[in-house]
Amino acid sequence: MSTRLSIRDLTLRDGQQSQFATRMTQAQVDRVLPFYKEAGFYAMEVWGGAVPDSVMRFLGENPWARLESIRDGVAGASKLTALSRGRNLFGYNPYPDSVIEGFCRNSVRSGIDIMRVFDALNDIDNMAATIRFVQENGGMADCAVCYTVDPKFSVGERVSAFFKGKKIPGTLFGIPYFVRKAKALAAMGADMITIKDMAGLIDPATSAALIQALKAEVSIPIDLHTHCTPGFGTASILMAMVAGVDIVDTVIMNFSGGPAAPAYEIIQLLADRLGLDTGVNRAAVASINRELRGIRTELSAFDQYKRMPPEIDLNSYKPSPELASLLDGAVEAATTGKPDEVLRLCQRIEASFNYPEPDDIVRHAQIPGGMYTNMMSQLKDLKLEHLVDEVLHVVPMVRLDAGVPPLVTPTSQIVGAQAVNCVVDRTQGKSFYTNVSKNFIDLVKGSYGKTPFAIDPEFRFKIAGVREETPYDTSKYKKQPNPELSDLGGLRLASDEKEELLLELFPSVADKYLRSVREKEYTASLPPPPPPAPPKPELYPAEFWDFLTANIEA
Repeated sequence: MSTRLSIRDLTLRDGQQSQFATRMTQAQVDRVLPFYKEAGFYAMEVWGGAVPDSVMRFLGENPWARLESIRDGVAGASKLTALSRGRNLFGYNPYPDSVIEGFCRNSVRSGIDIMRVFDALNDIDNMAATIRFVQENGGMADCAVCYTVDPKFSVGERVSAFFKGKKIPGTLFGIPYFVRKAKALAAMGADMITIKDMAGLIDPATSAALIQALKAEVSIPIDLHTHCTPGFGTASILMAMVAGVDIVDTVIMNFSGGPAAPAYEIIQLLADRLGLDTGVNRAAVASINRELRGIRTELSAFDQYKRMPPEIDLNSYKPSPELASLLDGAVEAATTGKPDEVLRLCQRIEASFNYPEPDDIVRHAQIPGGMYTNMMSQLKDLKLEHLVDEVLHVVPMVRLDAGVPPLVTPTSQIVGAQAVNCVVDRTQGKSFYTNVSKNFIDLVKGSYGKTPFAIDPEFRFKIAGVREETPYDTSKYKKQPNPELSDLGGLRLASDEKEELLLELFPSVADKYLRSVREKEYTASLPPPPPPAPPKPELYPAEFWDFLTANIEA
């Protein structure tokens, strides 16, 4: 086993997105950058995901300026990484190569060293353009395979499906599936492979087996990305470390746990016991963590748990005898191949750092936490939240009908919203799929790419009006308008290519944001108003009027 373990810090992107709705301001980011410059993380994920949208939508800030400020503040001490949805980039619709090329080129020029590319269907054809354009512009392509599990069906459901002529696959998402995808991406030129477990569903035993299989079949670095939501996070990363993973994704303690990734500090304590060198400056991380504690307090309105972990500085930290015993026991269980014991001990370790309890709904339903939250929001709007169990029961069948897509944005939201629609149809005495969303139609039609399991042509015809898979035609893509703003002196809405890309990727949000920017520019360009005219001198001094008034009254 290698004695080196690289750490990708997710705090400034996935960490704050998972925990605090991506509300960190530029000023808050600036407070931690001097310490990040000294921290020595292999990489820092700082952009992509929800960051560009939220920076404009909620903070009125420039996403490109956010990235460039981090680039300048870190000054090459760590590689900067971003997250991109392949041909979809940030939205739901596939984009033509011209938009993808512009986005990749400007991202690399603005500071991105590694672009983590994924596709919601694990359709690697949708990733090819981004891989090529990132590398042509000097960046590295981190190709992610979305981890997911097979939908669960009872024996009765399988029998019922058989008599209805509906095929239910056997094991789709076993280890061979992920190895095949990784090998295909490596052959395509990937610089590294990430197993992207957005829902935190990879259990410790599977984590070990999958990393071992990937290391045996793929020669480029392997990264494990997971979350703590259902309680597997720390245990699964520990098992991956023992299995020889090259890179793991962590979040600094005060932003870690719950829906976010495991804490760097816990992983470092485990790495120490395994003799793995991360190369991270612990004192610098402690300084970041102290700032994050204050920032978390400032973001309390978006903090769903409000459970602070204990303060920790690994530069001087000595675990209590009880915690040291748990850490030693977890490492021993991992190295002797006891994943269930690893899970038990790691959950006790997480509890000692005041982590939220594992989310049983996510674990049993095997769906991402965000998908569950959105479904509940739909049901509450309809005053049907009492039907949540029925919706969760329907999700596997809707997913099967749609070709068993991995449950990651946007497919998780499409499947979840359609499951709610189906249950609402039932409550109204209608058949399933009476009410279907445009996004569900596009998914079934083939507009998002090839699904892992073949969709029944008759179902496709029922939903989308075609029997054959019909890919999205990017030749029909229409560029977003960039009008002259007559009320603002004829300024263009977008002033350069980067702003034009914001319009392409986030049309409504960028339109509002850029109009406010142009308005400020226009106001600043106007000549200052003339100074007020000086008052006219009075014919008689004030003393005269005082004298006159006094004598009249007398």
